[in-house]
Amino acid sequence: QVQLVESGGGLVQPGGSLRLSCAASGFTLDYYAIGWFRQAPGKEREGVSCISSSDRSTYYADSVKGRFTISKDNAKNTVYLQMNSLKPEDTAVYYCAAGPDCGDYAFLYDYWGQGTQVTVSS
Repeated sequence: QVQLVESGGGLVQPGGSLRLSCAASGFTLDYYAIGWFRQAPGKEREGVSCISSSDRSTYYADSVKGRFTISKDNAKNTVYLQMNSLKPEDTAVYYCAAGPDCGDYAFLYDYWGQGTQVTVSS
């Protein structure tokens, strides 16, 4: 059974850090691009970051560039999103997704996790 499971979300104060994990089962992440998306209440889902399967190129939305870092551990079949200097506007449900290549649009991805809540508040 193909499955992506996110973890690591929670409540953090502004300026704090969290590391999200996206663990895959039923398939190998090695052959997929992995994207992180987020959706805040009343807003559309937006792409945050992506790591390609081939050369491990990484991509970031302008809003998180310099603060977030995406990485992949093939041995653990897991992708991470390290989030530093968090801001209240980063509050959202964060999803990971697997697809053939990185892209900004959700329809490009084949598999999705259930999401993990990130709340940045004092």
